[in-house]
Amino acid sequence: MVEPTVPVLVVIPTYEERDNLEPVLSRLHAAVPTADVLIVDDASPDGTGELADALAAADPRISVLHRAGKAGLGAAYLAGFAAALRGEYQFVVEMDADGSHPPEDLPALLAALDDADVVIGSRYVPGGVVRNWPMHREMISRGGNLYSRIALGVPIKDITAGYRAFRRQVLEELDLDEVSSQGYCFQIDMAWRAVQAGFRVREVPITFTERERGRSKMSGAIVAEAFWRVMCWGTSRVLRRSHGRDDAVSGGPVRA
Repeated sequence: MVEPTVPVLVVIPTYEERDNLEPVLSRLHAAVPTADVLIVDDASPDGTGELADALAAADPRISVLHRAGKAGLGAAYLAGFAAALRGEYQFVVEMDADGSHPPEDLPALLAALDDADVVIGSRYVPGGVVRNWPMHREMISRGGNLYSRIALGVPIKDITAGYRAFRRQVLEELDLDEVSSQGYCFQIDMAWRAVQAGFRVREVPITFTERERGRSKMSGAIVAEAFWRVMCWGTSRVLRRSHGRDDAVSGGPVRA
């Protein structure tokens, strides 16, 4: 195992993840012992925040950001990114608390930042695996990725994936104050902005496993938001092309 040579912060949003949090953190620090973790808890009623505080008190690599209520995944990640940029972190990672994003794959994501600016842990590139997911969930996911890929003209196979690593420069240069998307759409939004800004986006395969404890936060509203916003972005892209101003670069532009 090769340790990253720059400071790494893993941002983990939580809402009612008490049963999953400690095992995920244990696996994460076994995979990347030097990584710091920021838990962003949205006032979980099940005591997740209190457990996070206890874990942070016992381990200086862990810190906790408490928010007043459930304000959405996108807002939680943006709060985590802002905290990372106030520190010296050079790599910032998104990871779910439910165990579906295998911490054991994190070294591969970080290593891929050697020649990329954003690395997506992908279920749908060769070598990617999905385990224990209901068929309808996988169909929604694959359909949403295909729809987004066509509408936005980008070659990313798993643009909705929530397991990803960023170079600090990406978060510094993107106008994060403009990002208001939530759920799946937040992931599409961030990847789309990175491509438009000319950053190098790379996918590496992961093994995605459906959570064993707790319940998914997926809802019809999250799917509807993603469908609507992607349609708007795709329409805007077509209009720009018709006026000779297409700024979406197929194939993922290379940034020096």
